[in-house]
Amino acid sequence: MLRRLHPDQPDAFAFTPANHAWAEAQITKYPEGRQASAIIPLLWRAQEQEGWLTRPAIEHVSEMLGLAYIRGLEVATFYFMFQLQPVGSVAHIQICGTTSCMICGAEDLVSICKEKIAPNPHQISADGKFSWEEVECLGACSNAPMAQIGKDYYEDLTGERFTAMLEELARGEVPTPGPQNGRYASEPLSGLSSLTEYESGKTQYNASAQLATDIGDTVKRIDGTEVPLLAPWQGKAANTGKKPAAKAAPKAKPAANAKPAAKGPAAKAGAAQPAAARKSVPSDAAATARPKADAPAAAGAGKKPRTMKAPRKSGADDLKLIKGVGPKLEVMLNTMGFFHFDQIAKWGQDELAWVDQNLEGFKGRASRDNWVDQAGQLARGEETAFSAKASKDGRYS
Repeated sequence: MLRRLHPDQPDAFAFTPANHAWAEAQITKYPEGRQASAIIPLLWRAQEQEGWLTRPAIEHVSEMLGLAYIRGLEVATFYFMFQLQPVGSVAHIQICGTTSCMICGAEDLVSICKEKIAPNPHQISADGKFSWEEVECLGACSNAPMAQIGKDYYEDLTGERFTAMLEELARGEVPTPGPQNGRYASEPLSGLSSLTEYESGKTQYNASAQLATDIGDTVKRIDGTEVPLLAPWQGKAANTGKKPAAKAAPKAKPAANAKPAAKGPAAKAGAAQPAAARKSVPSDAAATARPKADAPAAAGAGKKPRTMKAPRKSGADDLKLIKGVGPKLEVMLNTMGFFHFDQIAKWGQDELAWVDQNLEGFKGRASRDNWVDQAGQLARGEETAFSAKASKDGRYS
C-alpha cells in the first residue's frame, strides 16, 4: 500500500519543553554515531503530542538525529503505526481484520465504525472526535475480535459492547482496556481447569490492562506536563487534561541535596539515596482523602505501620522506583502516610499484611512485588533491577 503525506500540513513543529527533554534523554541511550536508532521513539512521541505525524515533525526529528529528511520519511511511511493524516481529537480506532478477528465478528465492528464514525477509513467523524481504520493482525487472536485504541487493546468485543465504548469515549470517559466479556486474560471462557494457583495474588486486571489502569494514558495527547488522562476508575475528571482541584495537599519544599532532619541510621539511609530519587509530593495527592488515623484496619490485616503526616523537608521519595508502584499507587501510599523508602523498608510481616489488605484495588501487591526489600535497597542509595531499567528507559526522568 502506498503511504503518502497528507496534502494539508502545518507550517512548523516543535516538541513541548517537557517532550524535548524526554527526546534528548532517549538519544543518550545510544552510542555516539548511533543516534539514528532513536528515530522510532521520537517519531512516536511526536505523534502522541500532535495526534498524527506531520511533515514538519518528521523533519524536526530528523534534524535532532542528524539525518537527511528522506531517511526520516522512509521510517514514517514504512510503519503503519504512524498516522500520516489528521485523526480524531479523542481517539483513532484500529480494528483488526485478519483471520481470527474476521471469523469472530470484525466485519460487524467495521460496519459500526462506518455507521457511527465515518463511511471511509481515516475519515474524521462529523464532530471531529473519532477516526478509524482496519489493520492487519494485532496478535490477540485468542481474544478476537479486538481493537486497538491508543496504546491499549480492547478484546472479546461484540457489536453492542463496541458501540457502548464509542458512546463512553464520546462522553469523555475511558473504557477499561482488556477483555470486554469478563475474562481476565486469554484463559478458556469456561474458566481454568489447571494452574489454578494462578488465581491467587493476581491484580484486579491482567498485566497489560492493569498497567494501563495505573498510568491512565490510553487515548490522551502527551505534552509531557499534564497529569495522566484520568479513567473512570480514577474519578470524574476524565479527559479534562487538567489536574483535579486540590483541597489541602501538604506542600513539601524540595531542597537540592538537602539531608533529612532526622538523625540515626534511618536518616543516614535516606540521605544516602540518589538525589534523583527524591521528589515533591504529587500535587494531585490531595484529590484522594487521607484515611483517618483511627480508621479500623481490615479484618485479619495485621498491624498498621507507623505513618507520617507529610514528607521530610527534603521531599518525598519517588516511590514509583519500586516495582509494582505506579502513579496511582504512589498517590494512594502518600495519602496513607508513606512517603519514604526507609518507611517501607521497616515493615515487618504484620505491617506488610496490613498494607496488602488496605491497598484498595491492589490487594497483595506489596508482598507479591517484594516492596520491603526493594525499598531497603533504594533507601541505602542502591539501584534495584527495576529502578535501573526505569532510569534507562527514561520513564521517570
